[in-house]
Amino acid sequence: MKKIVKIKRALISLSDKSDLKKILDNLSKYKIKLISSGGTYKKIKKLGFNCTELSDYTGFNEMLDGRVKTLHPKIHAGILSVRKNKKHRKELKFNKFEEIDLILVNFYPFEKAINQTNNFTKIIENIDIGGPTLVRAAAKNFKDVAVITSSKLYEKLFYELKKNKGCTSLDFRKNVAVHAFNEVSYYDSVISNYLSNKTSLLLPHKKTFHGKLNEKLRYGENPHQIGGYYSSSYKKNIKQLHGKKLSFNNYNDIFSALSISETFKKNIGTTIIKHTNPCGVSCNKNSIKSFSQAFNCDPISAFGGIVSCNYKIKKELALLLKNKFFEIIIGKGFGTDAIKILKQKKNLRLIDSTKFDIFNKHSLIFFKDQFLLQNQDDVKIIKKNLKIVSNKKPTKDQFESLIFAFNACKYVKSNAIVLAKKNYTIGIGSGQPSRLDSCKIAIEKAKKFLPDKLYKSVAASDAFFPFTDGIEQLIQSGVEAIIQPGGSIKDKDIIKFANKTDTVLIFSKTRHFKH
Repeated sequence: MKKIVKIKRALISLSDKSDLKKILDNLSKYKIKLISSGGTYKKIKKLGFNCTELSDYTGFNEMLDGRVKTLHPKIHAGILSVRKNKKHRKELKFNKFEEIDLILVNFYPFEKAINQTNNFTKIIENIDIGGPTLVRAAAKNFKDVAVITSSKLYEKLFYELKKNKGCTSLDFRKNVAVHAFNEVSYYDSVISNYLSNKTSLLLPHKKTFHGKLNEKLRYGENPHQIGGYYSSSYKKNIKQLHGKKLSFNNYNDIFSALSISETFKKNIGTTIIKHTNPCGVSCNKNSIKSFSQAFNCDPISAFGGIVSCNYKIKKELALLLKNKFFEIIIGKGFGTDAIKILKQKKNLRLIDSTKFDIFNKHSLIFFKDQFLLQNQDDVKIIKKNLKIVSNKKPTKDQFESLIFAFNACKYVKSNAIVLAKKNYTIGIGSGQPSRLDSCKIAIEKAKKFLPDKLYKSVAASDAFFPFTDGIEQLIQSGVEAIIQPGGSIKDKDIIKFANKTDTVLIFSKTRHFKH
């Protein structure tokens, strides 16, 4: 039998009071006595509803600028008492305490504060103490007490009260208690991670991560899996302008594309992604040339892929994009004409990434209830950090091409090989257990789509070459300069072979595995 509890008394403490009138209208139907304090109490009285001020209820004035007000035995005893426990009832009666059956609380807006100000003192003052304490107490005692922590639950509460004539069922209380514990956990995690970042504490003894559900997805990676899109930032920072609903895989590809685009200079660069792997990258300043170069690297793989443009998409490019099949097009905004042209394709998703930012500097890999944690691989390769190990020195153009190729290589699944010409890719080999196979794939792609570009091209490898066979293949295909991390016991053999073939060889001293 479902345990029904009559709501006789409720405590309301809200930072967000936008729905307060609706709450009061519904609670008043069942003659529920109200307790409140501070701004919430004043608003309740202003709206014309009866309410007992918290300090009058407890007989204790709030103190320390409001830091201590709900932390009182009369409040917490009323929440935590087990209704069927005779001893508890006796103790409440002796102390003249009353039972509190409903808690409506939302917390000080800490998350909003850290996104609106850099004033550390103001941010710290937005750490709520009393609210989470009330919520934890009520959620623990869900057998007798209902706790509401989100505006998304208000309508469910109103329906519950209507259905049960001012009472709540055990199933309802248990359900909202789960929401409450999640709310507290999320809130504390935001605080914990903010302060950890302020102290550069990457690997504490215990670690939590917070996520807010932005969207329930049709399914996960496959149709038999459940999927959702969560964000740890205050706001969803990409905006869908057109097209059908995004899937789990769509989001995965979008974030892969944007992680590359964010490394480009402002308003420069095009990336085409398929299954989280880049199949073409270009940093040409001209948007038409940039897209064409990225697309021509592997037009077959680009079919049905995602285009990420690190610039505003205008009419001329839109006309070009319209005639290709892509699932998603990402831009730093869209011109009016471009939007009209691209919206002609009903299912094409258009994503505005103008406000995109990578808030979380951590990288996570989950396996069931375990996870690996590291900071993001955001090292940028610059000229002064590179070591020329070959007798032949690179030209200025070769240096720039090698840096571009190596930065692109960072985002290709290991083992990774990227062939490039100037500031665009001409062949990409990814995800192979053998580096030699990745070399073969990159060369085959280049020979198939851009054979005339192979001569005097450059190559980047995400990790060292263990043998000379890989670079031998690259050199034979037309590559004249290679960048790799170095660090193999065979480095001397690799350098010797490069000198023998009059090839430029540079050690980055930085590895970029991406498994």
